[in-house]
Amino acid sequence: MIDTTPWLDALHQAARVRSDAAGLPTRRDEAWKYTDIGALGVASFPLAGRPQGSLPTVAPLTTDALQLLLVNGSLQVLPGAELPAGVVIGRLDGKASAELVEAHLGKVIPAEAKSLAALNSGLFDDGVLVRVGAGVTLERPIEIVSVGQAGGDPLAFHPRCLLVIEDGGAATLVERHQGSGRYFSNSVLEIALGAGASLRHYTLQDESPEAVHVATTGIELAAGSRYAGMLVQTGSRLSRHETHAALAGDGASFELDGAYVGAGKQHLDNTTFVTHTAPGGKSRQLFKGVLDDQSHGVFQGTVRVERAAQKTDAHQLSKTLLLSEQAEMDGKPELEIYADDVKCGHGCTVGDIDETALFYLRARGIDAETARQLLIEAFLGDVLEKIAAEPVRTAFAAVVGECLKGAHATRRTNDHHQG
Repeated sequence: MIDTTPWLDALHQAARVRSDAAGLPTRRDEAWKYTDIGALGVASFPLAGRPQGSLPTVAPLTTDALQLLLVNGSLQVLPGAELPAGVVIGRLDGKASAELVEAHLGKVIPAEAKSLAALNSGLFDDGVLVRVGAGVTLERPIEIVSVGQAGGDPLAFHPRCLLVIEDGGAATLVERHQGSGRYFSNSVLEIALGAGASLRHYTLQDESPEAVHVATTGIELAAGSRYAGMLVQTGSRLSRHETHAALAGDGASFELDGAYVGAGKQHLDNTTFVTHTAPGGKSRQLFKGVLDDQSHGVFQGTVRVERAAQKTDAHQLSKTLLLSEQAEMDGKPELEIYADDVKCGHGCTVGDIDETALFYLRARGIDAETARQLLIEAFLGDVLEKIAAEPVRTAFAAVVGECLKGAHATRRTNDHHQG
């Protein structure tokens, strides 16, 4: 449990007031019109206590990773290795690195955002702090693993992380969410990038099939900073990942790619808000999804270009394959442009597998099911190939591949029964 200070107590209290007044988001909120989180009863899930018994063992994706383990939102394992000068990795509280925490905690994500970040701010009682000092390049990747453990009764927890990379610093962050049982994970990650700082950020949401997963990531980019993110969603009963990126400095660069696989009655929501407030910024978003059975996908992407953000270059694209007549996709890309010297665009496509490509493979002696599987893997593969760290790319691709095989096997079984 974290140590508190008056300012941290005040943050908790203000967030509770705001959260109690707003309640859970509903479909009447424009940003939540496609996702009904209240339908699964998470408001009644009791808060998780401190983990009891033995801790789960989670192998790091890379052998040299600095791994942190949270169980039901509680930080249980810190890196045992000696850290380079200028790097701090520890518990998030009001006493350690007090000035740094007070300067950023609760301030990266807009307070007016209609998200569950306020609920997290009111209830988190443990968390992770990472600081990479000015001019420091952290060669070893940081890996934060959040594990949900629920027995017979559901529970709720609220992981909280703050990552600050100061001017000219650089790091790689791997974020993983997994677990077992029925639980509600409501995580918040705030990222502050100083001038010329850079971050590669890879996220895998592979929660329990019974879980409800909501994650809010806020990113503040100073002049010349660079953020390159990858978000892969395969798990949970219902998931929503919400990203708020503020390109507040000249020439900042933001890139976020995503891949998701839905089957059964899964609901996978990717919602982004990108705001350009300074000149010369560049943002890129590419999301690709594969939906089978009665699964439901959502992509909402809002790019706002303020009047001062001349020379902005922004583009977002969502592409989805529907493998079943019962699968559903809602796409809502938006541009709000108040500057007059910009290059902006967006797109959203939904469809089935390209019949021409399928015919091409069939003509070379490949059976129909194998040909379909190859095309689906290739569709997602060009997104996953953007992961620069090879061990992470391999691990993420393996999880996606297993999900695709599972959907493939289910479809063949259903086709057999129907036949």
